[in-house]
Amino acid sequence: MKEDTLATAPPNQIRKNDVIRYKGDPHVVLESIVRTPPNLSAFVQMDLRSLTTGKSIPVRCSTKEQFEVLDSRSRQLQFSYENRGEYVFMDPNTYDQFELRKDVIKEAVDFLVPNQTYEVLFVEDHPTLVVLPSSVEMKVVEAAEAVRGNTATNVTKPVTLETGLVVQAPLFIKIGEILKISTKEKEYLGRA
Repeated sequence: MKEDTLATAPPNQIRKNDVIRYKGDPHVVLESIVRTPPNLSAFVQMDLRSLTTGKSIPVRCSTKEQFEVLDSRSRQLQFSYENRGEYVFMDPNTYDQFELRKDVIKEAVDFLVPNQTYEVLFVEDHPTLVVLPSSVEMKVVEAAEAVRGNTATNVTKPVTLETGLVVQAPLFIKIGEILKISTKEKEYLGRA
């Protein structure tokens, strides 16, 4: 009789980072906006990301529809290491380890630095998504020397960070420096 205890909600009560079942698969809500056009009934525009495939899809639905809201919670886990496409995270309090596949965490791979703590979303007690902060700090492992004469304003050069991510940074950045990087645009924000 588990189905009687499932939580359902109309889309206008569903918020960002809630996990709902849509077309049989769990999806995390990236955005949910109620639209009320003049002379028409209200509808909800949601952006969802499938936790099964990783694909993002837009969904438009009536405010009268009901969606199953899955049990989800976030935990702070420390990234330990990568082994053959499996990314291992550890709970620093209990030392429990959790593995996430590369195809599940997708773009978060570029920002996973060993021994740093990340927010991991658990759905029905299974880790399913790494929620990245707006920016992370990473060390420069490769940077070309500035070329004499390149003194025009806003001149940049490619630098390689410890995860292999390459970003454009100012000419004065050197190997070993810690940079603040935007996780959304994958851009240099400044020195840490």
